[in-house]
Amino acid sequence: MDASFSRRKLLDPEELRALNQRSDLRGWMQLGSHLGAIALAAAAHAWVMGTWWVVATGFVLGVLINFLYAGQHELSHGSVFKTRWLNAFFGRIIGFVMIFPRDYDLVMHSAHHQWTQDWERDGELVREPYTLTTYLLWLSGVTYWRNRVAGVIRRARGIIVEPYIKPAQEAMIIRESRIHLALYVAIIAVSAAFGNWAWLTFWIGPMLLTKPVHQLQNTIEHLGLSHEADIFENTRSTRTNALFRWLCWQMPYHTAHHTFPSVPFWKLRDLNAKIEAKAGTVWRMGWIEFQIEVIRKLRAKDESQYPMNEVWVVPVRGGRRIRVAAE
Repeated sequence: MDASFSRRKLLDPEELRALNQRSDLRGWMQLGSHLGAIALAAAAHAWVMGTWWVVATGFVLGVLINFLYAGQHELSHGSVFKTRWLNAFFGRIIGFVMIFPRDYDLVMHSAHHQWTQDWERDGELVREPYTLTTYLLWLSGVTYWRNRVAGVIRRARGIIVEPYIKPAQEAMIIRESRIHLALYVAIIAVSAAFGNWAWLTFWIGPMLLTKPVHQLQNTIEHLGLSHEADIFENTRSTRTNALFRWLCWQMPYHTAHHTFPSVPFWKLRDLNAKIEAKAGTVWRMGWIEFQIEVIRKLRAKDESQYPMNEVWVVPVRGGRRIRVAAE
């Protein structure tokens, strides 16, 4: 990305080299604790089946499953494990669970990092500007899941419309989508044959219904920020607590992540501290604070009516930053 600020002013090569070190132990600790929490929630969900407690256990289970995407995201960056094949292996498994094939996500997310906030090329921004209605539908998960499921089916049919997928990548994406679709159909068919709907009770149902909680993180990272090629202007970090930072695999330090995407998730707090020491504070908001402000702004006018090269969703309190001079 042709950023309008200098990364060299933030870290020297030795600091970056130290921060870029991978660790299998740290990867196993994070992935193991997340999968362990899912297993415990699933056991509790089964234990209370038939009572009203399933609402609570289903909610916890669904939230934990949805936030596995944070793990898939980091695995796509190849920064979870020092052993490279583990990143690809677990990335494919989680991608299947999330109905978000790993190779497709890797291509899309690479375009997102290379062209952050570019309407035409950012893999996570190729959409129409939000109205209040379309934003609330996305926040609810309704259009999110429609796009995810329809996208897998369309690509399995060999139809590629995404501008960030290169011709050389199309066969890989199509093959992956077909494998995913075939396995989903097989799961449904076998479940119907045996009258066992555990996949719906312990996976799809909780995941679909709790998507709005995950969307609180998804929507806060770039919406309402500038579309200029400046990470300090087009990326926002999240103000939250240690539990949610664990759940999000430290992605609340999102400005730090976009500034140096190669740095593993477990070092983002240190990276963020170094960046703020050199550059001043970064844009940061709380989940609920952000939602209140963006909904208020979209009630006034559509996203397309706000300046594309200005920040229009700002913290209610604080938020002053010192910009790094361009070179």
